[in-house]
Amino acid sequence: MSQTPAPQSRTTAPQGEPGSALVIGEALIDVVVDGSSVAEHPGGSPMNVAIGLARLGRRVELATWYGTDEHGGAIDAHLERDGVIVQEQSRQAVRTATATATLAADGQATYSFDLEWALPRAALTQDHVVVHSGSIASVLAPGRDAVLAALGAAGHRATVTYDPNIRPDLLGDPARGRRLVEECVRLADVVKASDEDLAWLGEGADPEEVQRGWLSLGPRIVVMTRGGQGVVAMTSDGLEVRVPAAHVNVVDTVGAGDSFMSGLIDGLWSAGLLGVEHRDELGRIDGATLRAVLERCTRIAGITVSRAGANPPTLAELG
Repeated sequence: MSQTPAPQSRTTAPQGEPGSALVIGEALIDVVVDGSSVAEHPGGSPMNVAIGLARLGRRVELATWYGTDEHGGAIDAHLERDGVIVQEQSRQAVRTATATATLAADGQATYSFDLEWALPRAALTQDHVVVHSGSIASVLAPGRDAVLAALGAAGHRATVTYDPNIRPDLLGDPARGRRLVEECVRLADVVKASDEDLAWLGEGADPEEVQRGWLSLGPRIVVMTRGGQGVVAMTSDGLEVRVPAAHVNVVDTVGAGDSFMSGLIDGLWSAGLLGVEHRDELGRIDGATLRAVLERCTRIAGITVSRAGANPPTLAELG
């Protein structure tokens, strides 16, 4: 089994903010099919976010669900390499899930899944400044119940971030998907979604209108990524910021949105806007600060798509 190599240089975040991040969601094995080539490596959107945060120097715990089989061992090694702490209840699956990503000529990926998501609970502590979830974990029973419970409890002590990262093959019906996703949106302070996510959930509605509608559900910031078209961010205070995409040669798009999400959490953390005590300030973020955070996110995502697999950059690479 081949694995995407991780950058070897990792440094501690220079800002020295206290606390840690808790990421809740699936860890699995990505089977990447590129023409006649097949490669396997650890993946899963939430796990990728955890890895991305760790490479940016943050202390990270992951509440997930995988087995003690060979694939599970690969996930253990992958997380250990970047110092991500796996919560104890996470290794109880009968077998480790897989996701097959088939790459088109332009590097875009389509997915099929063989998985279960049955996390019984996620352990929250006072040390958690931010709690993140999304993707399959937020919509697939029975583990979805643990995600909702954790996000609801986290809202009393931490910033909650969410990325739906829609998988239509698992959701089937957009109306059902929107209902499940919006239950999580209501619990979140910061939401990031792609224009494809919003278009699918909106069943033909303008993605920006869906984005604005989500702001009315309670988040302080909703960010829409649009691939090569850049980023649109909206805040509960009425601010709107647009940032162009980074210009890079795309190898593949695997993990691009996840690395952007890691950068978004890290950037808001560095700006002193995470933690329940900063919730109102988060909604009042100024345009210059938000733009700087988003520009760094696009740079992080740009580095990720410029090389194969979900391989986000380190602080050392960002300079």
